[in-house]
Amino acid sequence: MHPLRPRPLVPLLSRVAVLGVAAALLVGCSDDEAAQRAPGAPVSSQEAEVLSKVLVSDLEAGGADFEVHAPYAEGTVLTLTGEIDFARSIGRAQAVTTYGDGRPQETRTLFFSQDQLYQGDVPGLADALSGAGLPAATYVRRPVTATGASGTASLLDVLVQMVTRLSARSADDPRSFGQYTWRGTQQVDGELVSVFQGGTGATIAVGAESKLLVQYMTKLQDFDVTIDLSDHGAREIPLPADDDTVDLTAHPEIAEKLGL
Repeated sequence: MHPLRPRPLVPLLSRVAVLGVAAALLVGCSDDEAAQRAPGAPVSSQEAEVLSKVLVSDLEAGGADFEVHAPYAEGTVLTLTGEIDFARSIGRAQAVTTYGDGRPQETRTLFFSQDQLYQGDVPGLADALSGAGLPAATYVRRPVTATGASGTASLLDVLVQMVTRLSARSADDPRSFGQYTWRGTQQVDGELVSVFQGGTGATIAVGAESKLLVQYMTKLQDFDVTIDLSDHGAREIPLPADDDTVDLTAHPEIAEKLGL
């Protein structure tokens, strides 16, 4: 099994179901009120109203740096580190698979949009293209798969879709946050955040001052996935040029040869 194509996962659902719609916020309250509030307290109507607009705030910020941490097998972790342009739903990242059994790390360069995934640093690509009589290329491209023939998607596809869905062009219904609870405050990468938990068990943290999404954590099958966002702001991320990319949909023989 290729390290960047781990075992299939359940299909991605809607934005609300998969991402828990996202977010939490420290609302204005006195020190006495904060001290009396116990973890597990339900969100207030004011918090629900703010939560409904957090993904829109992410979009308005323009983009962010991100890190995704997915320990999908014993001793094996897939980490994506990069940046996302929320305005165009385009990202780039280094995907590193780290093993606990002594095998060397495997690294890929990724670019992605909502519907296309580009992979660079693919072992054997140059030889495969040469052997097929195709021009040299740095990247391979294929559609991002929400569900495959078996009704599931690979982990890599799930993760890049999760990142692109951390923004929205319209607010959610505040009533959809009625099942959320306040879990307390903490520091994430030196930033004070408030943490909330949704009915599915996913936790979301938003900066006390920035009012932007800082961390999202959820469970996929039997392992946790954590997405950290930082340095929010506008991004310009050009996708690889067509003449430096081989389309795996048009050349399935290359995909098969490379195990992609």
